Amino acid sequence: MEIIKAIILGFVQGITEFLPISSSGHLSVFQHFFGTVGGNSSLLFTVLLHMGTLLAVFFVYYKTIWGLIVEAVSLVKDIFTGKFKWKDMNENRRMLFMFVLSCLPLLLLLIPVGNDMKIMDVLGSLADDDDIIVEGICFLFTATLLLVGSWRAKNTEARPQIGTKSALAVGLAQAVAAGFPGISRSGSTISTGMLCGVSKEYMVRYSFILGIPAIIAANIMEIKDAVEIGEQVDILPVIVGVATAAIVGFAAIKALEWLVKIDKFKVFGYYCLVLGVVVLGAGIAEKLGVF
Repeated sequence: MEIIKAIILGFVQGITEFLPISSSGHLSVFQHFFGTVGGNSSLLFTVLLHMGTLLAVFFVYYKTIWGLIVEAVSLVKDIFTGKFKWKDMNENRRMLFMFVLSCLPLLLLLIPVGNDMKIMDVLGSLADDDDIIVEGICFLFTATLLLVGSWRAKNTEARPQIGTKSALAVGLAQAVAAGFPGISRSGSTISTGMLCGVSKEYMVRYSFILGIPAIIAANIMEIKDAVEIGEQVDILPVIVGVATAAIVGFAAIKALEWLVKIDKFKVFGYYCLVLGVVVLGAGIAEKLGVF
C-alpha cells in the first residue's frame, strides 16, 4: 500500500510541479483526504519528491543550464579583468542577471515575525491545517492569473526576452506562490511574464530554470526542519516516488512546451477554476458538517 501511495504522490508531484496547476496545492488536498506516506513522513517525503522533479528540469534544459554555468564563469573573469560591459551582454549573461533579480523577492519570506518564525513558516502552516478552504481560494487565484495572462499574450506583441522590471515582477510572483498552497509557481511566473509582455515560449524556459535555486534552497531548509523533528521514511517508497516524480515531470515539461506552442495554455486556467470551486466547496461543506 505504501508503494502505491508513493507512486500516486510521485505522479501528482511530477505532473503538477511543471504544469501550472500547483503541486503544493494538489499534494495538500491529496494528503487531506488520503493521508500521507509513512505516517509522520509528510514533510521529508514531499521534499524528496521535489528533488525528483528537479532532476527532470536538468534533463530537459541541460544545454541551457550548462551554457549558463559556462557564462557565469566567464562573467566573473570579465568583471575581474575589467572587460565586463552591460551593453554587450549575450542572451545567457542577460538571463543570469535577470535570474538574480527574480530571486531577490524570495528574501521577503525570510523576514522574522516573532517566536522564531519567519513569514514562510506562517504561510507554510496554511497547508498543514485541518481544512482545504485556503487551497480552494488559491486555486481560483491561479486560474485568474492563467486566464488573464493567456488573454494578454494573445492580444499583445510579445518581447523575445525579459527585462529588469519584468524580472522583479516574476520574482514577486514566485515568492507569493512559494508561500501559498494552491498558487502555482510555474503558473504564476509564466503568467506574470506574459502580463509584462514577454514571449510565452521564453517564459516557460525562464520559469523552470528560475525554479532551480528556489527549489534547492527551500528543500535545504525543509530537510533541516525534518531532521530536527526526527522524521523518517522508508527507503523503497522514497525511491519509487522520486523516480516516478522525475519521469512524469520530464513528460509534463514537454507537454507544457507543446501546449504553449499551439496556444492552449489557458486550458490550465479552466482546470484550476473548476478544481478551485470543487475544493472550496468541499472545504466549506466540511466546516458546516455536511460530510
